[in-house]
Amino acid sequence: MDAEAEKVYVAIGNDLQDGFKTLEWALRKWNSLPISIVILHITYNMSMDFVYTPFGKLPASVVSEEKLEVLRRFEQEKIDKFLSKYIAFCGKVKAEILKVEKYDEPIQKLILDLISGLQITKLVMGFTFMKSSSWKSKNTISRSFYIHQHKPEFCEFYIICGGKQVFLRGHNDEGTMEDDEGVMAANMREKASLRGWLGRLFADTPDRNSRSSSTLQSPNSQNEWESHAQEIESYFQQLLSSDFDGDDPALENDGFQISPESDMSENTYANMSPREKIESLRSKISEAQQEIQLKRKEAKDNIEKHAKAKWVISLSIHRAEELEAGIKEEAKNRSELEKELDAEKEQMNEVINDIEESKSRLSSLLQLQTELSSKLQMSTLAKTHSETQLEKQVTTRAEMVREIEELRRQRDVLNRRIEFCREKDAIGMATKLDELRCGFREYTAEEIRSATGDFSESTRLKSGGDWTNVYRGRMKHGTVAVKMLTSTSDISQEVFQAKVDLLGNIRHPHLVAMIGLCSELKCIVFEYMHNGSLRDVLSSSHTRRSSGQRNRALGWQDRIRIATQVCLGLSFLHLVRPRPIVHGSLTSSNILLDRNRVAKISGYGPSEAHDECDVGVDIRGFGGVMLHLLTGRNWAGLVEEAMAMGSAGLAQVLDEVAGDWPLDLAEEFAGLGLRCLSNTGLSMTRVMEELNKMKNKSDEVMGRGGGGGGGSGPVINGGDSYDIPRAFLCPIFQDIMKNPHVAADGFSYEQEAIMEWLERGRHTSPMTNLRLNHTQLSPNHALRSLIEDWQNNIFTTASLQL
Repeated sequence: MDAEAEKVYVAIGNDLQDGFKTLEWALRKWNSLPISIVILHITYNMSMDFVYTPFGKLPASVVSEEKLEVLRRFEQEKIDKFLSKYIAFCGKVKAEILKVEKYDEPIQKLILDLISGLQITKLVMGFTFMKSSSWKSKNTISRSFYIHQHKPEFCEFYIICGGKQVFLRGHNDEGTMEDDEGVMAANMREKASLRGWLGRLFADTPDRNSRSSSTLQSPNSQNEWESHAQEIESYFQQLLSSDFDGDDPALENDGFQISPESDMSENTYANMSPREKIESLRSKISEAQQEIQLKRKEAKDNIEKHAKAKWVISLSIHRAEELEAGIKEEAKNRSELEKELDAEKEQMNEVINDIEESKSRLSSLLQLQTELSSKLQMSTLAKTHSETQLEKQVTTRAEMVREIEELRRQRDVLNRRIEFCREKDAIGMATKLDELRCGFREYTAEEIRSATGDFSESTRLKSGGDWTNVYRGRMKHGTVAVKMLTSTSDISQEVFQAKVDLLGNIRHPHLVAMIGLCSELKCIVFEYMHNGSLRDVLSSSHTRRSSGQRNRALGWQDRIRIATQVCLGLSFLHLVRPRPIVHGSLTSSNILLDRNRVAKISGYGPSEAHDECDVGVDIRGFGGVMLHLLTGRNWAGLVEEAMAMGSAGLAQVLDEVAGDWPLDLAEEFAGLGLRCLSNTGLSMTRVMEELNKMKNKSDEVMGRGGGGGGGSGPVINGGDSYDIPRAFLCPIFQDIMKNPHVAADGFSYEQEAIMEWLERGRHTSPMTNLRLNHTQLSPNHALRSLIEDWQNNIFTTASLQL
């Protein structure tokens, strides 16, 4: 990890190849350890007084401000370019650049300050790093010795030359560098003569008398250089002939020369007469004055030489800049010419390719023409044959059209007969509704105990109300709910039978249906509602949402649908004749949801109230259910207060887990709920009309893609929400059919369910309660294929979502 990697500082100069070799040595030495590379580079501050050029450190006054800025920018770009190459060379090892500006402080002291300040434990220095700041190898070795001797003990110091480690031998005054094989890499006593420097400086200078080949240089600057070329050449030859590095006797004897006579003893000098002493002093004074005049002349000559050297260097710099500009312009022109040449080559290649493609196409066209000619002859023969066949098919088609029209006429007649029969059967069913009785099964006590695990506590569903114990049971045909009396209830067999007779004769899609009974245990078997009560669903939605679990809350469109379904079931109870059935205690606890979230009313039965005026109790209860659906809380006063505040107030009390309610629908829904609570002369029929309008609006909103959040639709495989076509559900089991069969009433049922229905001696339809003409069953292969295709699509979609 980067936090554990040790930093290795690598000091690299401006020699790119030597820098690569130094980095390679460092990476190879610590390749088995987690390290990061810090490339240490010294940037020399370009002061306003001096500027560094290939000719050395020159006064900034000899260079213009524009050229000085260009030179600085060029140097910075060049440094950034080769530093980025160093970073890229490190590869996967983390690397960074540490730039340190150098002013007047010696480089060796600057390095020692960095070691102490940054607590550098490993420092690898390329030999060219020190050499880049000085032209003398002697300075490079002495500075390296200085760092080696004065560095802290915790710092490991390595010097790399040409990709190999070199070792320091000797002391500061007499030092050498040797590689790992003992070969001397550098000597501290090396000296660089001025003659050698000038030789290297002008070694590659072109002929002064030759003219520049660049046509972009100005004639004035070219003539100026040529006019002074001979003078500069003479000055160069004079410099080369002078021995600047030799030992000048005049410089060695910096004081006055003492003649041998000055070594006379004091006794001899004392024996001299005063005149001789004066003459001797005058002679010495004369010699001193001559020496002073000589020194003055030499100083004047040195000043003239310095001025002339400054002029030559300035003119050389100006000439070098002009040549460099010409070279750049020539390189630019050459690059443009190369680009134009490449473009011409590309165009030529494209033309050649076009010619080759044209040749290939022409050959293909010739071959295609031959093939088409042969096919044309075959097509002519086939056309003649096809025309003959077409005439026969036209005649056959005319006959088929006549047959189709006849079949359509017969189909219309049959459809009219079917509609007539259905109307007749519906009228007969309505007439005999009071006489018909829905079939239900009588269970034994043993069957009930087996289904409920002998009334195990794990199968108990809820307690409360008249029926205090409800258990979940498992019968052959599916899951059921067993509702039984407690031992303390005092109910006669006659009253129990009356309740059973009433519940057995009531069947509606939105009323919990009775499946059977057990007279011995005084319990009734109802269809099992998999999603529990509406109150539990609304409260559990908030619980799951707050705990971060997957939210399958009822969406606002589902809540409108549930309200419509409850209203249908309640209207059916109120329309029972001769007297309506009043629920009396309708709450969200008595509204159950099946596996497809279809709402059904439970807890209904005979009660004390049977008059038309008593249905108001149920209307008020239904209003409370509507407001519970709207807010998710069983508090009607909350909506009344919110409606008093207007639309903004209502928006604040809406159940968030239901998604984004359309505000107009929410206002209509809340208004109808409050009217039901106040029982202002409303009937369930009127409530049903207004709910149907709201449901149609919600369907339009959903059709336009305006549905909000919240889950919707039935549940498949314990998690995902899908719309199950009603035709796929068995009317008896309320499950998706696996082996659908058509009975005599024209409806499809699960084979196991309808066979069990018929085996119990029932001869009426489970859907219409009309008598069945026969008990024969026909497999519905088309419906079974549709169900399988639908399930495959559902599972494929779920897999893709996962």
